[in-house]
Amino acid sequence: QVHVVESGGGLVQPGGSLRLSCTASGDIFKIYAMAWYRQAPGKQRELVAAAKIDGSITYADSVKGRFTISRDNAKNTVYLQMDSLKPEDTAVYVCNMDRLVTTTHTDNYWGQGTQVTVSS
Repeated sequence: QVHVVESGGGLVQPGGSLRLSCTASGDIFKIYAMAWYRQAPGKQRELVAAAKIDGSITYADSVKGRFTISRDNAKNTVYLQMDSLKPEDTAVYVCNMDRLVTTTHTDNYWGQGTQVTVSS
């Protein structure tokens, strides 16, 4: 069994900051990548940021320069530091983990999501 749990969401004013965390537990073996997605009402889910085992990082254009993803491999945890938040950042943020099951294949696990609301 593998569990992925997010935390750190909440209500923040425009221009404020939040730090999300996501921790995987269970039969993890080895993580290939961890990523943050978000979904706002009426919009499709989008990739916010991803960090792979080789250290490569990807950001959505809409969050570049404002969000930072980082990993603590020893704790099977990924963080998303969100600065200069805007109302359009309001969404449910969901963590995803790609787990290595062979040297060339992965499976993936999703968390339940954490709500981020940016409003005055």
